[in-house]
Amino acid sequence: MSVSKYADHVLILPEDAANERIANSFVLHQAVDANHVRVLPVARGWGRVVEIFELDLCKSLRVFPKRRVVLLVDFDEDTTRRAAIEARIPADVRDRVFVLGTLSEPERLRKELGSYETIGTALAEDCHRHTDTTWSHPLLEHNKGELTRLRDQVRPFLFELES
Repeated sequence: MSVSKYADHVLILPEDAANERIANSFVLHQAVDANHVRVLPVARGWGRVVEIFELDLCKSLRVFPKRRVVLLVDFDEDTTRRAAIEARIPADVRDRVFVLGTLSEPERLRKELGSYETIGTALAEDCHRHTDTTWSHPLLEHNKGELTRLRDQVRPFLFELES
């Protein structure tokens, strides 16, 4: 699906197929306005996520001020990975770039919570309801700061209001 570059929107760059499935399920949630979010093709590794960001997405953020980018990576239990990625995000676009992902890898999360589709749907439901039921899972809770920043920016245009 195509998003308007001139309206508020989010691009999600997944590291691998598992993250892509979670992201696609998130976008398909009934409360998500899919006209404002697009999942990009799989990058094939967290290092490639950063390269694609630097070579393409960073420039587009400067051209399209209503664009936000989610870099969806596996942290592989590396406590320095977020800082390493954030160090490569220029200050002038930093407020519109979000680094999210599982503490280890999505496969572990799937074993504990169910299918990737179930996970994506549950994460979207949390965002829609402004809860942390799934986001507070031990493999996801390290995202809290980024999640708060992201929710504050995208909730007004990405989620239908609760009935």
